[in-house]
Amino acid sequence: MEQTKTALETPHASRRSALRTLLAGLPAGWAGGVYAGDAPESPNVRIGIIALTDNAPIVMAHELGYFRKFGVNSTISKEASWAVIRDKLTLGENHATHMLIGMPFASTMGLLGSPVKPMVIPWMLNRNGQGITLANKFKGMVKTAGDLKPFAAKAKAAGDPLTFAMTFPPGTHAMWIRYWLASGGVHPDKDVNLVTIPPPQMVANMKVGKMDGYCVGEPWNLRAISDRVGYTVISTQKIWPDHPEKVCAFTDEFAARNPKTVKAVLKALHLSSEYLDKMENRPHAAEVISRPAYINCPKDIILDRLMGNYDYGNGVKEKDPHYMIFSQRNCNFPSATYGMWWLSQFRRWGMVKSAPAYRQIAGKVMRPDVYIEAMKELGVKAPAADMQPAKLADSVFDPKDPERYAKSFAIHSIAQ
Repeated sequence: MEQTKTALETPHASRRSALRTLLAGLPAGWAGGVYAGDAPESPNVRIGIIALTDNAPIVMAHELGYFRKFGVNSTISKEASWAVIRDKLTLGENHATHMLIGMPFASTMGLLGSPVKPMVIPWMLNRNGQGITLANKFKGMVKTAGDLKPFAAKAKAAGDPLTFAMTFPPGTHAMWIRYWLASGGVHPDKDVNLVTIPPPQMVANMKVGKMDGYCVGEPWNLRAISDRVGYTVISTQKIWPDHPEKVCAFTDEFAARNPKTVKAVLKALHLSSEYLDKMENRPHAAEVISRPAYINCPKDIILDRLMGNYDYGNGVKEKDPHYMIFSQRNCNFPSATYGMWWLSQFRRWGMVKSAPAYRQIAGKVMRPDVYIEAMKELGVKAPAADMQPAKLADSVFDPKDPERYAKSFAIHSIAQ
């Protein structure tokens, strides 16, 4: 007996008739979650990530369907290193990306091996949550950068300087390790070797004795403790409470051609960031991002510090009030202050030969205007003012005079 076909199973005209019936009750202009006039120009968006806890807003926006809600068909692409992240964005293979805040500046300016490719930051993904790990041989002896100074001096005198790793030369981890070493009288460009290692490879390299310490995002600091190869000497939020960290970046060209697409991505990130800052949701988030497609690390190693529980692996344990955040305290606002601080560090460490055009470059890369427009459409209030001073643990950065700040440190690499 021939089976009766439904309207959607019959060909051509019947199928079209059924679709018209299904769509009849929807508002005019409706297109898959957004009105056609507001739909993204490029609905298929490929987004790069690195295996770090702070990829969570991107991953959860994908997994929870928030990108779809705003008309974006997202594909998440896990990359091997920050260099690959930069190159895939530059070449247009990825359209948006998880990125270190200094990278769009380096690409816009053509610094440190980056091809000149203007990039923009309309969204900050998170604050806090990175760390500096030292090898276990220093445990009980090195609690501060000052404690490390005699070890660095002895190794240098023997012709075998201590080796420290960061994840990318213009990135956050490079600046945190430099700032910390210099605070204890250790010159990062003269007294030790600084090398670049992708985040997921940090623990393996320390296991085989290739480095004495490193700065990286979670979960790779706690993983070193779990694997009994190192301890956390300091979290980065102790250097700068509520410091800016990763961003969602686009090329300037893509953002200019696809403003609705960019706003749709930001709206989805807003929802996922709010979700993540409800602590009851963090166990679920840790389980999702722990999967091989995203981080490939046991859930518990991710979750512990995500909940603010810090066991430093040297006998010190605490509940850190400045654990990683994704939404609260204006976390996502792309303040020009942060861009200018990064430029001041490029200057401090000789990555630029003369004073950069701080305001102009920061204004080009940091795009609060795009953030404000997207959030306005969601009814979210943006901060009333930008360019506010930033308070680090041992200094205050005034964005009105970044060059003075860059030159204020006893240890630097500014050419005289």
